[in-house]
Amino acid sequence: MTYLVVLAFVAILGSLASALYFMMKDGQDGKPKTSNMARALAFRVGFSILLFVCILLAWKFGYIQPTGIPLSK
Repeated sequence: MTYLVVLAFVAILGSLASALYFMMKDGQDGKPKTSNMARALAFRVGFSILLFVCILLAWKFGYIQPTGIPLSK
């Protein structure tokens, strides 16, 4: 499970970095911006949702247990 979370974070950061690259590259030479940046950001959102759903499923099937913060009295 840890490897899946780390891999998802790397994918999220990679797509965010590619969106930054396309944002800086496109439009400098007078050409209109392409949809590459929007596509990279859409992948980032998709990876984030996939990570959230995987964590919920892992909790539901008992692979991970929430520990929480103990309440003080």
